[in-house]
Amino acid sequence: MIYTHKITPRFIYIMKQIFLRILGIEVGFTTKVEDFIKHNGPKITYTKQPLQNEFFVRSHPLLFEHGINDLHISMSEWGDTPCFFPTGERSNIPYDIFAASFYLLSRYEEYVPHVKDLVGRFPYKESLAHQHGFLQQPVVDLWAQKLVHLLKERFPTLEQKPKSVRFTSIIDVSVSHSFAHRGLFRGGFGMFLDLVGLKFRKVIQRLLVLSKVRKDPYDNFTELIDIHKKYGVSCIFFFQYAQYSRYDKNISTENNTFKHLIKSVADYNTVSLAASYSSFTKMDLLKLEKENLTNVINKAVNYVRLRYNRVDIPETYRNLVGAEFTDDFSMGFTHETGFKAGTSTSFYFYDIPLEIQQPIKIHPFAVHDYALLKYESEEEIFRELDKLYEQVRQVNGHFMTVFSNELLGSAQKIDWIELYDKIVARYHV
Repeated sequence: MIYTHKITPRFIYIMKQIFLRILGIEVGFTTKVEDFIKHNGPKITYTKQPLQNEFFVRSHPLLFEHGINDLHISMSEWGDTPCFFPTGERSNIPYDIFAASFYLLSRYEEYVPHVKDLVGRFPYKESLAHQHGFLQQPVVDLWAQKLVHLLKERFPTLEQKPKSVRFTSIIDVSVSHSFAHRGLFRGGFGMFLDLVGLKFRKVIQRLLVLSKVRKDPYDNFTELIDIHKKYGVSCIFFFQYAQYSRYDKNISTENNTFKHLIKSVADYNTVSLAASYSSFTKMDLLKLEKENLTNVINKAVNYVRLRYNRVDIPETYRNLVGAEFTDDFSMGFTHETGFKAGTSTSFYFYDIPLEIQQPIKIHPFAVHDYALLKYESEEEIFRELDKLYEQVRQVNGHFMTVFSNELLGSAQKIDWIELYDKIVARYHV
C-alpha cells in the first residue's frame, strides 16, 4: 500500500512499472490516512512528510506536475549506482527513484529542445545517461532492486513473483537482397555505379549472384533460422514491406520470391513490420504497409520497428497507436550500446502532453549491430556484450539485441554470421 497526497496518472504509471512489471509485487494506492494506518501489510508513504514511523520516501514534485518544466538535475551516487533527485535525511532511500525513473522512461529529455542528427533522431550524446556515464547500466532496474532489498528488511513477508533473465534476438530486414531480384533497371543502374566507382570486386560479386553461381550475400535467412533452432532462441524478424524511395531500397513488394521468403521465415519465427522511412509521418501509409504484410503471412502484425530507430516523441507513438500496433522495438541507440531509457524491462509509453499512458508497449534493446563496428576484434566485442549482459542478469531483465541481415552478410574482417552464432550460443537462456 502506498500513501500519497495526490494520485496522478504519472504516479500510477511509474508505481505500476516499478512494482508490478519490474519487481513483481502487487501494489495499491490511497490518499486516505485512516486506510493507510489500518493496512497491516507492507506500506510506503510517498509525500513530503512521513505520517508515523513507516517506510518513507520523500517525493520530488515531478510526478505531481503537468507538462514539461525546466528541471535541474544534479547527479550523485547511491552506492555504486548513479542517481538523481535527492530526498534528504528523513527519507528511507536517499533519492526519489520514482520521479527519476519517470524522467527516463517517459523520455522527458527528448521533449526538451535538442539538436537532432542527420535522420532526425535524438543523439546519444545529448542523453543524460551518456553525459554522466551510466548509459551502459539499466539504472531503473538497479534502483528497483535496491528498493526491494530495503523493503524486505523492513517487511520480511513481502512477496515477489519470480522472474528470470531473458534473451531475444531481433533481425532487421530493411534490404533482403543486395543484388538479386532488383529488376532490370535498378540492377543495371547499380552495375553502372559500381563500374563508375571502380568497385570491381563488387561488380564480380554482382555478376556471380545474377548468374546464380553464388547466393546473394544478404540472403542468410536459412542460416539464421538454423541458428535459432539450434539454440531454441526467441527471435523476431522485421521485414520492410514498402515502396522504393530515397531511404527505402528493398526489393519490390510485388516480387513473388520476396513474398515466399517472408512466408517461409514466418513458418519458423515471428515476422513483423519494419516501417519504412516514408511512413514516418504518414499514418495511412503505415497502415497500408501493415495491411500488406498481414496479407502475405496471413497472421496478425502487431509489432513494429522504425527505420533507423527514428522516434519523434510523442507523435511517433501516437501514430503507432493509431495504426493499431501493440508493441514497438525501436527504443535504443543505433551507434552506441546501452539502455536509452535506463531499463532492460519493457514499459508502456507515457504521453506527457496528454498526461496518459498510451496502449503501446516499448521493448528496449541494449545492442545494435552497427554499434559494434567500432571494435577491432571479437574479443573486444564480447567484453562489451558481457558487461551489458551481466548488468541485465543482475536485475533478471531482458537482454535484447538487433542485427541486420545486411551487416551479417557483409564481407569484413570479422565473420559476422559466425560471430552472431557465438553471441546467440553465449546469451540464450
